[in-house]
Amino acid sequence: MMQKPLTAREIVMSLKERFRPEKAEPGFETIFHLDISGDNGGQFTVRIADGTLNIEEGLHDTAKCIVTTKDSTYEDMEWGRTNAQMAVMFGKVKVSDLGEILDFIPLFHRCEDFYK
Repeated sequence: MMQKPLTAREIVMSLKERFRPEKAEPGFETIFHLDISGDNGGQFTVRIADGTLNIEEGLHDTAKCIVTTKDSTYEDMEWGRTNAQMAVMFGKVKVSDLGEILDFIPLFHRCEDFYK
């Protein structure tokens, strides 16, 4: 297990470790763009295909879903300090496709559960 990720960038990079491929439907494929502002953020492409996950820095190809937020908000959501649904409702997080993110979220262990 890698070191406990604290910054938004570290948390995004930890998705590979927290990925649960058994939760993906056979043939599930997606591309997400994470656009996280702030000193601890960055732009990332998360690609899932054939039960594997790849993370690249930068925004590549056409995303099925784009998530835009601040680094502190992303960190708080991943660590359970902020309710993700409320963050979306109040505009702290913008999600281009709610259906796609609802399929995406269960594919990962939450930081607060995984790094006890």
